[in-house]
Amino acid sequence: MHRTVLIIGAGLTACSSVNILSVKSESISVTDEFQKVSVVDSIVYPYRIALEEEMFEVIATTENNFTKSRPNGSLNNWAADAILNSVDKTTFGLTPYFCLLNLGGLRSPLNKGNIVLGDVYKLMPFDNEIVVVELPFSSLDKIAQYLTSSGGEPISNAVLDLNHIDLKRAVDDYSSFYVVTSDYLMNGGDNMGFFQENVGVIYTNILMRDAMISEAKKQGVLVFNNEKRIILE
Repeated sequence: MHRTVLIIGAGLTACSSVNILSVKSESISVTDEFQKVSVVDSIVYPYRIALEEEMFEVIATTENNFTKSRPNGSLNNWAADAILNSVDKTTFGLTPYFCLLNLGGLRSPLNKGNIVLGDVYKLMPFDNEIVVVELPFSSLDKIAQYLTSSGGEPISNAVLDLNHIDLKRAVDDYSSFYVVTSDYLMNGGDNMGFFQENVGVIYTNILMRDAMISEAKKQGVLVFNNEKRIILE
């Protein structure tokens, strides 16, 4: 198929007159390109439809709006709890542990009503892996300073109270503790340089998004928790 394109050059000498300067035509073949687009679309279309249907699968419901904020937020707590719950607790033994995420990694709220798969993809669009980082207790004060300076980040199984982190377990008999977090943060993302002091790392091979999806399905009705885990004053 060919199309003829007329290109007209015009000079406006006054608002009421137009002088035609030149007229030329050019035949442009668009058949091949249209065929390529048609073939690609026919291949992609079934997958696109299947993906759209999958993203609208209802995986849970919620009676509340889950939102993120500093220093505390219901989405902060739910996300941190979901990530922590994805790790087998026998991994820690009796060693103190908690979960630390970054607020900037939570990209979208979970609104009241049905929660579909696509909502969790919006919340956590990154393919970040959950890791368990072992740190010496000397790092705990640095984490507390970071949380205070940032104004608060999502945490679970711990409370920051006036620049002191309570791990909800006696720590006198231990020389280290575990932090459940993302590989992005473990590698120094968001300036969390204290993770470089680690004495060991366990890679779970679990994506954070998959852990949230699994937790949402398990809960059915999302567990709303708006407790204050970060107390700055």
